[in-house]
Amino acid sequence: MNDKNAKRETRDKIIKTASRLFQLQGYHATGLNQILTESETPKGSLYYHFPNGKEQLAIEAVNNMKDFVQAKTEKIFQEIAEPDKAIQFSITEVAKEFNKVEDITGFPVGLLAAETALMSESLRKACQQAFETWEATYTKKLIQGGFPEETAKELGMVINSMIEGGILRSLTNKDSTPLLLIAKQIPILLKK
Repeated sequence: MNDKNAKRETRDKIIKTASRLFQLQGYHATGLNQILTESETPKGSLYYHFPNGKEQLAIEAVNNMKDFVQAKTEKIFQEIAEPDKAIQFSITEVAKEFNKVEDITGFPVGLLAAETALMSESLRKACQQAFETWEATYTKKLIQGGFPEETAKELGMVINSMIEGGILRSLTNKDSTPLLLIAKQIPILLKK
């Protein structure tokens, strides 16, 4: 493995570990030393990749999750033509993550937003950008399905908000039922 790949792998390992710890413990309860220990990386690596520390790492984790969810959703939307079925399927895919809460891939952005929005403007903006990116994906799919643009934008925000709330409730319940109930209601919400 060349030096560039090794550095990228180290960076990714730090982000993945931080994301998992933020999800399990919250932003404030997660310390940099714990991230370093659990990612098995030296202190110098953390500050090399994230010179502005924990806040920068959290922003990178949010951006990583934004891109991960975006790519996964777009792939589903390319494969399923009908907006209601595509959105339902994407929600059931998210719900699968809650079969074992301790192993969730990535972390819920809403939790981090709620915990830090009043303390870090740059982290709040990163969370907002993630939400808006996902909402735009729903909006685009709904417009392709024949919804007027303004209605599609409103529904995109409603759907994303339902999913974020469903994630919080699924974490609390330690099961996927809330997300599955949201998926079940999508055809009713999108009935023209």
